[in-house]
Amino acid sequence: MEVPEFYKPRYNAAPAQLLPVILLYSKGISFFYWGESPQWARNKSISEKWINVRAEQISEKPVLQKSLKKQRCLVLADGFYCWKRVNKKSLIPYRFVLKTRALFSIPGFWEEYDDENGEIVHTFTLITTRADQSLQPITERTPVLFDQEKEKIWMDANSTEQELVSLLQPETAEQLDYYTIEPRINSIEIDDKSLIIPAPPADQFGNLTLFD
Repeated sequence: MEVPEFYKPRYNAAPAQLLPVILLYSKGISFFYWGESPQWARNKSISEKWINVRAEQISEKPVLQKSLKKQRCLVLADGFYCWKRVNKKSLIPYRFVLKTRALFSIPGFWEEYDDENGEIVHTFTLITTRADQSLQPITERTPVLFDQEKEKIWMDANSTEQELVSLLQPETAEQLDYYTIEPRINSIEIDDKSLIIPAPPADQFGNLTLFD
């Protein structure tokens, strides 16, 4: 699968941005908005609902079961971010990668609808799960991560609902490396390689802390 020439590496992908996804029944890369498009993201409570989908809710909600059957997608990545809550006001950013440093994908669902101007908008959401107990001190939830074998099942039109749901399991601390990074990650205007360099634990205000 070819990557478009105009695409550049991203280090700080954020909701409401246009990002590359691979769709079920498609052989190429599409660019969809993560969560709500900018025009639809004014209502924070609405946009947050469409950023992530909880894996444990898929079997409970008909609309998600429909997406599971026909609107699956994959988002390729080499790492993801989580924020550890130190107290009511302080969050420390962490970067997570596979110990093998291999690429992985995050499963999700895509959606198509008309915006308030009658134009077609394409969005996607990521599937998350309860973090493995070994990671609970840092975060309550993590994205689901797929290797190539799981990707094949997820993108197979003949896979059953049971087979698909069984894939949505969390990674363990034994499979992941994670470290603190600079709080500059909280500024979506910043998007460069320096963001993924390990840094002393500091909250979003730049205050260093020993409670990492």
